[in-house]
Amino acid sequence: MTGQPDLGRADLVSMLAELTAKPVDQVPDRIGSMELAWLVHLVEQRYGRRLELTDDQLAGIRTVDDALAVFQSSLTVPADG
Repeated sequence: MTGQPDLGRADLVSMLAELTAKPVDQVPDRIGSMELAWLVHLVEQRYGRRLELTDDQLAGIRTVDDALAVFQSSLTVPADG
């Protein structure tokens, strides 16, 4: 994959709404470790590739916007073989 992925903030919020069974407009911006694991799993499924996130990247994800920035960055890196 090259260029910017089509992953957007609304996609992540929708994924979190599915997990929490809350309406999209009631999904909090802050995310915990369970929500983060869920997002990583779904993004990996959606794009058919493993996100190679470092411990520092994971530790820096506290909000939906943080997750979006890290995921987009990771998805723009070419997948190995």
